[in-house]
Amino acid sequence: MFSLIIPMYNEEKILPNTIKTLHEYMSREFDDYEIVFVDDGSKDKSKQIVENCTLPNIRLVSYGENRGKGCAVRHGMLAAKGDVRLFTDCDIAYGTDIIRTLYDSFTAAKCDVMIGSRNLHVDGYEGYTFMRKLASKAYIKLLCIVGGFKLSDSQCGFKAFSAKAAEEVFSKCETNSFAFDFEAIMFATRLGFKINEIPVKIINHRESESKVSMLSDSIKMFKDVLRIKKHVKNTLSKN
Repeated sequence: MFSLIIPMYNEEKILPNTIKTLHEYMSREFDDYEIVFVDDGSKDKSKQIVENCTLPNIRLVSYGENRGKGCAVRHGMLAAKGDVRLFTDCDIAYGTDIIRTLYDSFTAAKCDVMIGSRNLHVDGYEGYTFMRKLASKAYIKLLCIVGGFKLSDSQCGFKAFSAKAAEEVFSKCETNSFAFDFEAIMFATRLGFKINEIPVKIINHRESESKVSMLSDSIKMFKDVLRIKKHVKNTLSKN
């Protein structure tokens, strides 16, 4: 089975179209799949929209209060049933065709983790504002220097894990903020899982509706990097 995990928070405006688009694509491309929507404490009708959906292979995971995207992805990864588990954003930022491309590459490479990378695609940052592109690249540089990050992109919201990797990695993760990607990759690396990268490009931009605050989230992410390094080290040293 292939699991597609969609974290969501207050997405009622785009959710009906997202459900329709993903259902049509997944049912056409895969025989055995599930689409898991994870409600991160939405205050609008996002949860009810998924609950009332009668399309097959779609289910909801919910835990009440808003905790952050990292928490939503973690719950989705651990609740999923697929041999391969991919998460991407509710706006389907990277399109649908890349889903099949990733799945085929994942199975062919026999890897444990595959992460989307905007830096490996010639047009990976097309459509980004100058400041958004600068902030993204600066953060990746910070991770390389401070966090020992060795891959080309950490924050791309398009990552897949094998069932074994998902369960071992996300059962140890604790970060709810946007730095959760770095924590997951750090654990996957330290646990010895094989990690591959795949070039991706943003197709659907929602700059005006972004839930990321450049200044406050950048400062928080820096603090998170230091905390995550300590958490990963302490967690694995106990095993």
